Amino acid sequence: MSQNLRETTSKKLYQMGKEIVEQINEEKKPSMKIPVRSLSNIKWDETNKLLTLGDKKSKRHFFNVGHARKFMQTLLIASFCKDIVDENIHASIRDMYYNLKHSIGGSKENTFEEQAESDPLIVDIETALQTLREQLHLLADRKGVVVGNVVVEDRGDSINWSKLGSGGWSIPSVVEDIKFEKVDADFVLVIEKNAGFERLHEDKLWKKYNCILMGTGGQAARGTRRLIKRLSDEYKLPVYVLTDSDSYGWYIYSVIKSGSMALAHASDELGTPSARFIGLTISDIKDYKLEKSVIRANDRDLKRAKELLEYPWFHHKEWQQEIKLMLDKKIKAEIEALSSKGLKFLSDTYLPEKLERKEFLP
Repeated sequence: MSQNLRETTSKKLYQMGKEIVEQINEEKKPSMKIPVRSLSNIKWDETNKLLTLGDKKSKRHFFNVGHARKFMQTLLIASFCKDIVDENIHASIRDMYYNLKHSIGGSKENTFEEQAESDPLIVDIETALQTLREQLHLLADRKGVVVGNVVVEDRGDSINWSKLGSGGWSIPSVVEDIKFEKVDADFVLVIEKNAGFERLHEDKLWKKYNCILMGTGGQAARGTRRLIKRLSDEYKLPVYVLTDSDSYGWYIYSVIKSGSMALAHASDELGTPSARFIGLTISDIKDYKLEKSVIRANDRDLKRAKELLEYPWFHHKEWQQEIKLMLDKKIKAEIEALSSKGLKFLSDTYLPEKLERKEFLP
């Protein structure tokens, strides 16, 4: 992160504390404004095709018995973040939790009981200060892997994504400081399943099609989503996403494309509206004769599918048809269903045909 951005983040954190001190000095009841992150304040930006956070805010009061604990915890986290930003060091969100957890003198209370208390407060600070967790120098666990004809510089080390063996490069949670030294690729292929990534990597699909192959291991982590966004914006690379043919896989795609409700405030940095869906669809089950490999959709799957139907970002005719087809047939399929046609069917037949026909959903 650049020095200017660090200084800006530090000033925002300082100002947050300064406002509380000024309220106390003026003998006012200390309070802070936090943007509302509930569904009622999530908006769909039709122009930019992204989920965004609305303008609603709530007040957190120190002298409100229902707010006091969160008020204290929020300031502890903000103070911790200012210290590490000023020192230009990073800490994991787990390290932060343990660093701040202690008994409060003269009471039987602890500052935190579990990490589930601190994690959402980090997002509160992000939204209140209009910054990102990455700019607060907080790290999450690495999740996601990538391979391709790309060379990056990461903290002074030159890393060639094409020369890291079967494992690929483990995507860090903060990718903002990564510098691209060389990017030789025609598109980015993102696959939900680790097993699918391993299959395509072993088959060297990324070499054959000169693409960047990325595995998310389920819902894409923030670092992975930001890396996809950077490759799309900075190198104008098309992004194609491959997930299971079910309501949860399709939502994973939509998060990569349009952002998530939980992180609507960060959609500009994490969403890639130009992304396209390459598969797996319900229609593929018939087209590729996968009927023997389908799974009966359960009530939870169907409920989620009905929710997708109502989301504005799934209002495209093609998506409405696929979702309704799932609801009508009450079936779903995993990427691994393609293996029933042969272990290399995914890399030798399915993806080549999809790419050649440019058969993508919006």
